[in-house]
Amino acid sequence: MKKQLKDRVYRLKNQRKPLSYVLPSRHTNAHPLLHFDEQKGTSRALRYATNQQSVFIDEQQGEVILGHVIFESGMLNVPKENQALQQLLHYHPSLDKIFEEVDNERDAQKELARLDMDAEAMIRAREMPIEQLDIVHRVIYGRQTAGLTSGEIRRDVLSYAKNNSEDFLEILSDPNTEVEGNVYKYFEENLLSFRRNKTEVWYNMPKLKSKMLNVPHNANPYSVIADFLKSPEGLDAYKMLDSMLIDHVTPPDSDNAKDPGDKVVYK
Repeated sequence: MKKQLKDRVYRLKNQRKPLSYVLPSRHTNAHPLLHFDEQKGTSRALRYATNQQSVFIDEQQGEVILGHVIFESGMLNVPKENQALQQLLHYHPSLDKIFEEVDNERDAQKELARLDMDAEAMIRAREMPIEQLDIVHRVIYGRQTAGLTSGEIRRDVLSYAKNNSEDFLEILSDPNTEVEGNVYKYFEENLLSFRRNKTEVWYNMPKLKSKMLNVPHNANPYSVIADFLKSPEGLDAYKMLDSMLIDHVTPPDSDNAKDPGDKVVYK
């Protein structure tokens, strides 16, 4: 291991901060502590000994004094003078799984990326027309928007974008989002209905009351319907439902829902 000699700081991942956490520091059958040496083509056992220069058991000689590795409140400071411990943590199989080395530059880059994502999500949410906000709201919250004002819809979507920026941007990039949003409208306007505890989807129009599809166990029924409507088999049904929806619904737009207090209007 050829690394810069410096004090190093390590922390438990996932913001874990127990009062103390003991990291396995020697190889045993119960807790294997092995590092695969690519040059030798073998797995080498590790052991932290405070009186040895190497952490590889096959390089240690004589009597060993075992050392303990203890994170306090999720953190572990290792001075540059303790190269044995730094070496153990460098080769430890739990590195980047249970614990990680603190890297301020890396952390800053991650934070910048997150802030950029948060900013993009908020900008896109603010710039969305009310028609798209209405669709996204249905997909995010899984409920109808009838009776909500345009201001309430925009507030809810902005709040979600602020607190869940990554998920929000994924929803916007998902080609099924618009279709799934329309599916909620089909149920809202009684063009479709569920039967048998949401395991069956039926057409519910004056001249068409047949089963559309079965919903697989534990699946999101709205996503299942959206997938079907986007498929070649469901394209005609999608066109028919859309034409029926136009006859039933006046979607909110900049003319009839431009004031935050206006209600989303349905015929």
